[in-house]
Amino acid sequence: MASTVIPVSSRLEERWKEPTGVRAWLSTVDHKRIGLRYLTTSLVFFLAAGIEAMIMRAQLATAHNRLVSPETYDQLFSMHGVTMIFLFVTPCLFGFGNFLVPLMIGARDMAFPRLNAWGFWVFLGAGLFMYAGLALGQAPNDGWFNYVPLSDRAHTPGANIDYYNLGLITLALSTTAGAINFIVTIFKLRAPGMSINRLPLYCWAILATSFAVVFAVPALTAANLMLELQRTYGFHFFDTARGGDALLWQHLFWVFGHPDVYIIFLPAAGIVSAVLPVFSRRPMVGYTWVAVATVSTALIGFGVWVHHMFAVGLPQLSMAFFSAASMMVVIPAGLQIFAWLATLLRGRPVLLSPMLFILGFVATFVIGGLSGVMFAVVPFDQQVTDTYFVVAHFHYVLFGGAVFPILAGLYYWYPKMSGRMFDERVAVTSFWLIFIGFNVTFFPMHIVGLLGMPRRVYTYPSGLGWETLNLLSTVGAVVLAVGLFTVLGNLLWSLRRGVPAQGDPWGGDTLEWSTPSPPPAYNFAVIPVVTSAHPNWDAPVVASDEPGLPGEPLVLDDGHLTAETTVLDADLAAPVEMPEGSLWPLLLALALLLIPIGIISSVDSLALTGVLLVLVTFAGWHWHDQLVGEDAV
Repeated sequence: MASTVIPVSSRLEERWKEPTGVRAWLSTVDHKRIGLRYLTTSLVFFLAAGIEAMIMRAQLATAHNRLVSPETYDQLFSMHGVTMIFLFVTPCLFGFGNFLVPLMIGARDMAFPRLNAWGFWVFLGAGLFMYAGLALGQAPNDGWFNYVPLSDRAHTPGANIDYYNLGLITLALSTTAGAINFIVTIFKLRAPGMSINRLPLYCWAILATSFAVVFAVPALTAANLMLELQRTYGFHFFDTARGGDALLWQHLFWVFGHPDVYIIFLPAAGIVSAVLPVFSRRPMVGYTWVAVATVSTALIGFGVWVHHMFAVGLPQLSMAFFSAASMMVVIPAGLQIFAWLATLLRGRPVLLSPMLFILGFVATFVIGGLSGVMFAVVPFDQQVTDTYFVVAHFHYVLFGGAVFPILAGLYYWYPKMSGRMFDERVAVTSFWLIFIGFNVTFFPMHIVGLLGMPRRVYTYPSGLGWETLNLLSTVGAVVLAVGLFTVLGNLLWSLRRGVPAQGDPWGGDTLEWSTPSPPPAYNFAVIPVVTSAHPNWDAPVVASDEPGLPGEPLVLDDGHLTAETTVLDADLAAPVEMPEGSLWPLLLALALLLIPIGIISSVDSLALTGVLLVLVTFAGWHWHDQLVGEDAV
């Protein structure tokens, strides 16, 4: 660690600790509490997606099954995909980022704390809005990809697709705001000395992901907006009879959809790069190349979207270009895998539960990556398009490539977040249940897909060789569910009965492990000064009382302050006054939610009221800041 531990400043405690009570709970802007809310909420959505998946697996366990109706099955598989992609994986990974990024870079909060709080409330509202559709029997029912013309008013006349469009438009505001917040935080609030080439690899992953979000999400938002205008107000963007183009939806969706694979993968890979060196007992091999590979993956990911469209009749030259780009994206991903393996081989691995989940990730992601390269071959892609081979690949890449790191991160940072240790034996048991259950569930889908089973069918005839493999997948899903509930039970039990955690139980290398467990409201009593990419492994140096700026010591206890530094070299620039808790983010989120509710219920006055309340609340937020003299967002 680059600074000594000093007694907690009473002034810092007074300035940063938030009061108790319902109002304080609703108005908090503490990045740690918001991060935990993202994690908790996204895990609840994960539970909902798991229930949907188990019903689907029960339906497909045998041929000619009639457990659920075709319409119910359509809503189940659509909401399962929407929940996993939009309401679980990305918010969960951003929840880790909210909790960890300020701690890792030596800051006391995110750059825009109130914007951070607003983003959570909007995310929660958008998720509840879409699940209201499921409760009413009108959930999205055309898949998470929502292809037209199936999703136009003529083919889906109910409100199902309106819940999809309006929910995702609302959610996009939250995701984009969060990404911008991460970018500014990482660039401007790093601890003095944490130059860009000393940034933790996890923060590199969050930074690359945030830029990808800023450039990818507008394409999906535009597609949702155009489809909603077509469905509700008679526009013809995708209506071929009126000069529209149905393929326009696919282009817009996959311009977002394929970068979204890396929006999901990169933070998960960042977790791997954070956990693996600690349990290998050595710094990451090829730090610079891993950082370059992280950024390169995000960039190249924008050039491969058409490999999802090889079966729609595009020109051969176009398909050849995107086939080459799809193979090219393997290079930076492969570089990261080789760096992880080299770190393992050159270190002294300690096989505790977080490390086991990392190893499980490497194994499953390599399998998913290999099948992904197969899709870059156009003739093969055209043969297996819309079969269960695609479902198998997709889950190996996204469940294997994201959920395994998420579980590793939960176990790794659980002591820091909760102040308690979990039961290691139960954690190891949960790993083996999840690893075996996952592979038994999804590997047979490769085979049943090659045997011709199409995806998105709610039942199938007997005699095609699919029954045994589908039953095996259903048995695997039960084992997987038991493993996941074991994780949940372990963490909940440990929350009250776990052994109190030390500040650094694992011997971590990044700055969050230099704080108590859980960290105080102000994170750091003294803003640390960093001298390497592994500050917590440095020999301790004495932090002097020399001022970072004239009259401004690094304790920064004269207000609600953190340090601002320069973008590249992290030279100390000035202390920054941070905003305190406020109800305005919640009020603005509630006002915003009235707009989609009014549109979907065909009550124009309610939607208009929502617009007016958004303007009034926004004005009140900033008028209040000016009145009290705060420089807040």
